Amino acid sequence: MAAKNFKYVILGGGVSAGYAAREFAKQGLKPGELAVISKEAVAPYERPALSKAYLFPESPARLPGFHVCVGSGGERLLPEWYKEKGIELILSTEIVKVDLAGKTLVSGTGESFKYQTLVIATGSTVIRLTDFGVKGAEAKNIFYLREIDDADKLNEAIKSKKNGKAVIVGGGYIGLELGAALRINNLDVKMVYPEPWCMPRLFTSDIAAFYEGYYANKGIKIIKGTVAVGFTANSDGEVKEVHLKDGTVLEADIVVVGVGGRPLTTLFKGQVEEEKGGIKTDAFFKTSVPDVYAVGDVATFPLKLYNEIRRVEHVDHARKSAEQAVKAIKASEEGKTIEEYDYLPFFYSRSFDLSWQFYGDNVGETVLFGDNNPTSPKAKFGTYWIKDGKVVGAFLEGGSPEENQSIAKVAKVQPPVAGLDQLAKEGLSFASKI
Repeated sequence: MAAKNFKYVILGGGVSAGYAAREFAKQGLKPGELAVISKEAVAPYERPALSKAYLFPESPARLPGFHVCVGSGGERLLPEWYKEKGIELILSTEIVKVDLAGKTLVSGTGESFKYQTLVIATGSTVIRLTDFGVKGAEAKNIFYLREIDDADKLNEAIKSKKNGKAVIVGGGYIGLELGAALRINNLDVKMVYPEPWCMPRLFTSDIAAFYEGYYANKGIKIIKGTVAVGFTANSDGEVKEVHLKDGTVLEADIVVVGVGGRPLTTLFKGQVEEEKGGIKTDAFFKTSVPDVYAVGDVATFPLKLYNEIRRVEHVDHARKSAEQAVKAIKASEEGKTIEEYDYLPFFYSRSFDLSWQFYGDNVGETVLFGDNNPTSPKAKFGTYWIKDGKVVGAFLEGGSPEENQSIAKVAKVQPPVAGLDQLAKEGLSFASKI
């Protein structure tokens, strides 16, 4: 089988891949120069929709509604768009072998693809309980959420197990968002996680107390400080019980596991420099191998603002890193230079009627401000992180677009503070003055 040749190949079909394709088209492409190779069966889409509106019982989000780049207010790139731009969209194709020195990719069916420049946008995969040999973790109706197929299977189970019992394993992003989604679907929901509070990598105990209280008021039972150590199934092989380390046994018709992800870098092992679990890049997402770039979840890059290198798993960085890499590729071809990537870490989430945003770094001392009573009809509160006398991070629940912009500005500018008490008193008005 003769190899297909392309000037550029984007390997991956997630958010980064879609935004990179759009940037290539914007910068100027000849038909047939670019291919996007994805193991998924659909064109790149905005992945965050899967844990939110995709599972709504009424007016759920469905493709083609959330193809990239609608998540950032951009044009929706339907499969026809790729055709019009002369971009080859190669779907349902899993690459199993990569030869970076030989600039060749090989698929599971033996097809070869050659490139001049490669953009690695393989993203992450979920960590599965079967990876740790958890007993019974292969039972039916134990779900993970990463791709649209996963969301479809979960949706079917929600419909078939109407008003049933759901157990969420994990208290991070996926756990909190899916806990809300399943409750909205009228399931009886219990959440289990080992940490002393939810979202411990970002939330302080004060922030977490609000969300745990709010979820409890919605009828979600939270069980902390223990883990799932096994599952039992019924005669049809469907999960029926979750066994916890502390001896508790929970009934379950549906289990959703959200215990983190890992970047998909296995194909490149030993061929490219790695750091902090990802592929090491410069501020233009160029790797240690000529003509190979890495973007999104897989890239470990210089975070200029904090003068350190980091790997960031978030949709905002997936979009922006993809655009930066393509601009850099085009600039180098034309002998031009572009600005270094100067990223402000940004995380957000929406569940029930809640919506929070966080910008910056969550290190140092913290100050809580506003109303964080979970029973308030319209709670609005926030937190600042202060390091070396400066505000380095800011979180806000229930903010308006203008207020969210003001906390982003604070995190970027890093203004000095007179004292923590004064900052707590000023609260959001401190950010508005910057």
